[in-house]
Amino acid sequence: MAVSSEYTPPDTPLDVLHDDAQLLVVNKPAGLLSVPGKGGHLADCLLSRLQAAFPDALLVHRLDRDTSGVMVFALTPYAQRHLGLQFERRQIRKSYVARLNGELEPKTGTVDLPLIVDWENRPRQKVCQETGRQAHTDWRVLRHEEGTTRVRLMPKTGRSHQLRVHMLALGHPILGDPLYAEGAAADHSRMYLHSEELRLKHPDGGASMKFRAPPEF
Repeated sequence: MAVSSEYTPPDTPLDVLHDDAQLLVVNKPAGLLSVPGKGGHLADCLLSRLQAAFPDALLVHRLDRDTSGVMVFALTPYAQRHLGLQFERRQIRKSYVARLNGELEPKTGTVDLPLIVDWENRPRQKVCQETGRQAHTDWRVLRHEEGTTRVRLMPKTGRSHQLRVHMLALGHPILGDPLYAEGAAADHSRMYLHSEELRLKHPDGGASMKFRAPPEF
């Protein structure tokens, strides 16, 4: 069963990993928008659900609708600015787990391909050496599984659809990706991409913190 293009967000309870005076860290389910889309039918999102329970919750970054995993929100404007600067300066360390179509070789590597929006096929992105913005992803194969690859992805930049397009560029699209996978690779109930870990510095005092949530696949 392929990921549906219709928006039918999961009716799951909030999975709060951490909260304090400045930070709120949650495990986002696949299929739920991070922020509202255009139109009333796209109003339900993680941010609105969080604000119902934590009225001061403020957006810091996003995950694609079909990506699950760790997201951090701010609970004060100061924390929002502090975290935003950490993302901007690439000080936050992000680690994802994905399952790819085919067997990726070698065991480790780097994709360094600039990305830009594919205007004729929005919201798709594409590699463009002339006008694309720098995008850098490190990978490490965890294991091969029946013609697929479980891989850890460590993006150094945060471009739209970066991991999805970089894996496609390697010839191994992420299983269940509704935009970039085709045929049997697309025929899955979800996209197999999960934000497993975030490492950041706490806005209040600068202590290093690590938040993890294992994937459900």
